[in-house]
Amino acid sequence: MIIIGDIMMDSYYWGDVSRISPEAPVPIVAVGKKESRLGGAGNVAVNIQAMGANPLLCGVIGKDDNGDRLIKILKDNRLSDAGLIRINGRPTTNKTRIISSAHHLIRIDEEDDSVISDTDSEKVYKSVESFIKSKKTAAIIFEDYDKGVISPALINKVTALAEKHNIPTIVDPKKRNFSAYKNVTVFKPNLKELREGLGEHVEATSVAQLNKAVDRLRKEQKIDTALITLSEHGVYVNNGKEKEIIPAHIRKISDVSGAGDSVVSVAALCTAIELSPYDTAALANLAGGQVCEKAGVAPINKKQLLEEALHYMKPKS
Repeated sequence: MIIIGDIMMDSYYWGDVSRISPEAPVPIVAVGKKESRLGGAGNVAVNIQAMGANPLLCGVIGKDDNGDRLIKILKDNRLSDAGLIRINGRPTTNKTRIISSAHHLIRIDEEDDSVISDTDSEKVYKSVESFIKSKKTAAIIFEDYDKGVISPALINKVTALAEKHNIPTIVDPKKRNFSAYKNVTVFKPNLKELREGLGEHVEATSVAQLNKAVDRLRKEQKIDTALITLSEHGVYVNNGKEKEIIPAHIRKISDVSGAGDSVVSVAALCTAIELSPYDTAALANLAGGQVCEKAGVAPINKKQLLEEALHYMKPKS
């Protein structure tokens, strides 16, 4: 399974707060643990791997220390770096979170979100093309965080290539390229992204408003299935025939980071095996909720997902 998009690193500092700094009215965190994990498109790869499939990452990172660390994390997790392009002068995206007693105190971002050059974009495309020629590709995921890797030109070339080889395309969009994704199999924005992309307000609990907005989206962008994540309200699925909200299940929420990555990962795997849009959405809904119970960006637990699917998912009458 090919994943194209913004590859980043999620770094964590965990510690205790017992006093306020004498230098400024801010807490002093006594760091007890540091960790770096794959984020963005990298986290999708981790989720795909956790579910038993083989992910192939295509994107760019910097020729810097964070890039070296990211490559090491890939190798430590037995993930290939063959599709990564390293660019001089462009920092590897790194999000550093400082956490105390499960409370997220601050996040520090290192990044350059300008669109990569046409030359580097062509290299990314060539990586995708090479993987399709040499590997059996069940699906292609666009993991777009608006960090500059994905452009309308790259989207057009990859979707045309996917159509030629009869490979489904699954999209996790952001605002910049929202309307550039056309002729895709599954389109998975969250509600905020849907509102921004269409320029209209849509209530999370209104099936009528969702139907109207997403019918328009599907028609204008020629999308087979739209899967809209609605946060605590669950997910909405619309493939032209099935149009409904699948409610979220009650959970103890710890951290919503990475929930969208888990949703798109499960949606892609379900699409690859031609599961129905409703069952795809229901499983993705469970996966997104599951990872919210864990602190920090964490992958799907395949065994837990199976247990929850057997418990919650009932055949439709």
